[in-house]
Amino acid sequence: MTDPHHYRPWRTIVRRKCRTIHVGKVAVGGDAPITVQSMTNTVTGDAAATIAQVRALEDAGADIVRVSCPDEDATAALPAIVRASNVPIVADIHFHYKRGVEAAKAGAACLRINPGNIGSPARVREVIQAARDHGCSMRIGVNAGSLERELLERYGEPCPEAMVESALNHARILQDNDFHEFKISVKASDLFMTVAAYQQLSEQIDCPLHLGVTEAGPTRPGTIKSAIGMGTLLWAGIGDTIRVSLAADPVEEVKAGFDMLKALGLRHRGVNIIACPSCARQGFNVIETVAALEERLAHISTPMSLSIIGCVVNGPGEALMTDIGFTGGGKGAGMVYVTGKPDHKQDNEGMIEHIVELVEAKAAELNSAAPAAE
Repeated sequence: MTDPHHYRPWRTIVRRKCRTIHVGKVAVGGDAPITVQSMTNTVTGDAAATIAQVRALEDAGADIVRVSCPDEDATAALPAIVRASNVPIVADIHFHYKRGVEAAKAGAACLRINPGNIGSPARVREVIQAARDHGCSMRIGVNAGSLERELLERYGEPCPEAMVESALNHARILQDNDFHEFKISVKASDLFMTVAAYQQLSEQIDCPLHLGVTEAGPTRPGTIKSAIGMGTLLWAGIGDTIRVSLAADPVEEVKAGFDMLKALGLRHRGVNIIACPSCARQGFNVIETVAALEERLAHISTPMSLSIIGCVVNGPGEALMTDIGFTGGGKGAGMVYVTGKPDHKQDNEGMIEHIVELVEAKAAELNSAAPAAE
């Protein structure tokens, strides 16, 4: 109900200024929305399995999907994967520069290279030329776990300074070859190192930055770790595209990414459910209700808000600020709020079905009014 774009000085994030590049048709950087990425974990050479996972990620809202290209079977399958995908496909290249050349020819929208393991500057230049010839952008992907030996010897261990130096060294190679369609990531599994590296890098180059805490871990701890690290950066205006790296179904990465952006008011997709943690005052089982609604409303991508509050202490106040609200009362019923105002009572027994119908109707109304809104 409340306008997510309404100016409030105490919640305004001023994004770092940088140039815009394109990953296929998707703009990254500048004034473009912060994009959410994920990566398939299928064997890329199995085109059917990879396409199925790409489509699942598309359905979850992913703007860009990356696939690993470790061998010739992977790059041979890439044309079919690209043709079947509705989002740009990024080819992840490690160890063998020829895979980068093959991926560019196969239709990848972007090539991700790790400068610490792709080889000599001459080989990097070959990949640059392939990207230029086939309209690919590139990502310089620096990881704390695969820094160049010379940097490790000089700094003694992985550190933000070594990561930034690696990134800038390889950016210079692209720039010296008059190639500017690139973004950079400087990831570590240590969130302190990650944040420090991005902060330093953001002050030294004007290209878009791809955020991530690499190898963050299982779903819950990995999401928390990523939210702290990436949230710190996003709050400071740093970051143009994000990937939450979880040891989980890649769809969970996309969900977590959008939840982070939604919490910061940077991107709005789907139903934002505001719910109390529940206590003895609750007039219905809040936890079970919210879990059911989260599942039933997962298909809605239209940005809107829903408050589910167990009692009248905070319920009416929360409902004032949401599109639809339900506040528990007594005697097995509660109050339904529509656009912030009390509208009608509803029995607890049919509450979930009723709320789903209201939300779906509201989503249809919003879509009709602004079909391109997100």
